[in-house]
Amino acid sequence: MPTMRLQTLSLRALLFLGLWHTGRRSLASAPELQEQPKKIAVVGAGIGGAATAYYLRQEFGPGVKIDVFEDGSVGGRLATVKIGDYEYETGGSVIHPLNLHMKHFVDKLGIPQRKDVPSKMAIFDGKHILFEESDWFIVNFFRMLWRYGLNFLRMQMWVETVLDKFMRIYQYQQFGYSFSTVERLLHAMGGDSFLTLMNQTLEEAMMGEGFSQVFINDIVAPITRVNYGQSVRINGFVGAVSLAGADSGLWAVDGGNKKVCSGLLYNSKSELIPARVTSISVKVRPSKRGTPVSLYEISYVDQSGAAHSLYDIVIVATPLHRGKSDITFSGFSPPIPSHYPGHYHQTVATLVHGLLNVSYLGTTEAASEFTVSDVLTTDSNGSIINSLSSLDPVHIPKGYKRPPASQANVWKVFSKKPLSQEQLENMFLSYDSVSETKWLAYPAYHPPHRKTPPFILHNRLYYLNAVEWAASAMEMSAIAARNVALLAHHHWHEQKSKIDQEDLHTRLRGEL
Repeated sequence: MPTMRLQTLSLRALLFLGLWHTGRRSLASAPELQEQPKKIAVVGAGIGGAATAYYLRQEFGPGVKIDVFEDGSVGGRLATVKIGDYEYETGGSVIHPLNLHMKHFVDKLGIPQRKDVPSKMAIFDGKHILFEESDWFIVNFFRMLWRYGLNFLRMQMWVETVLDKFMRIYQYQQFGYSFSTVERLLHAMGGDSFLTLMNQTLEEAMMGEGFSQVFINDIVAPITRVNYGQSVRINGFVGAVSLAGADSGLWAVDGGNKKVCSGLLYNSKSELIPARVTSISVKVRPSKRGTPVSLYEISYVDQSGAAHSLYDIVIVATPLHRGKSDITFSGFSPPIPSHYPGHYHQTVATLVHGLLNVSYLGTTEAASEFTVSDVLTTDSNGSIINSLSSLDPVHIPKGYKRPPASQANVWKVFSKKPLSQEQLENMFLSYDSVSETKWLAYPAYHPPHRKTPPFILHNRLYYLNAVEWAASAMEMSAIAARNVALLAHHHWHEQKSKIDQEDLHTRLRGEL
């Protein structure tokens, strides 16, 4: 997604980057207390499910059979569409430089990063452009200083403080620690401050830190709108994640971010089962030792019809919310709901190949002089779109240059509702291709925070997407994948000392 760019990175966070590459943990070779499971199922092959399969293989070794069920395309909400001769991202499109799991994945899989194409940003209030980025940093700095004082620099420092605490999770996971709930995971990273952010809006959090309302309306709101399609009344934690996505150094995968998912599945040596899971039930069976053991029966429908299979461990890596899945759970006490409270927010991604009408943005510049690539919008009644971006292909060919606004190009429009023909004709002087994707992309974030769904649904049944109710992002899914893989391992081998430990930040200082 298009974003603004901050200019600094945390030194402490960069030290963690070095830590991540020098000491990754693998438990598959550690002494085990009992034999490994025979079969594990993962439901969903998006970035969360694919990363889960990868980490399960690390934790349980080569002997376990891992099946991954996916009814749609591998990649889930990481998807591309072909327009003309090129493919373009329609889903999650950028990755933060401190997303250490995603960085590890591409390094491990040998997937190159996409070539960077310089971009420029503008803020649109529905009638006029409030701010247009210059090619010169010093010009941008003084423009921001004149209009917003030191708010912009203070936002960088505030986000960096949150990032420094966020980065602790990599240290904990390196040493094999896991958490049974989203709240415990957040508290381990940021203490009470992260839980406080979950219970207030981003606007309230920033006003409490002394940021001006004008700055929040003009700068912060456009960032949350482009990243989550929602206003500054989202919770403060996901708001901070959104602002971190306005950092410098954002990158993407050459050929499309979904390649990470297929690469992780291949690396995990898991079997992809193209099928729709309809139900999960618990079954009690006798074991070799004579004591009863609980197994999980997955019922599914594939091209051949209905079928079912038994597993020792199951990880659900698809949202259990209305409109996202209809998996039923039977035989569990207490009962497991098919749908948890809350709903997913709709964002419509419309890709248009056409000639932009720059006057729609309230500018008098000639199209040949309009060099803005990313237009973010304020939360005003006049804004029918969340953002408008000139798209580059997922693979940048040699000699590629982004076409100027005076030439036809592919533009991505994010909006809450599908665009009408009249709206498209207002935005574009002409167009020859329109591709529309309706995403239930992320939860609707409405603080105060209610308790998130648990990571642990039953003894050896786990729910990865609980983490989305803190913040939905590729890296958050990867963190949750590592967490549930560790939980599954520790529960199987009864290593309770590695689950829900308090004060890890202080305790682990001496181990670094």
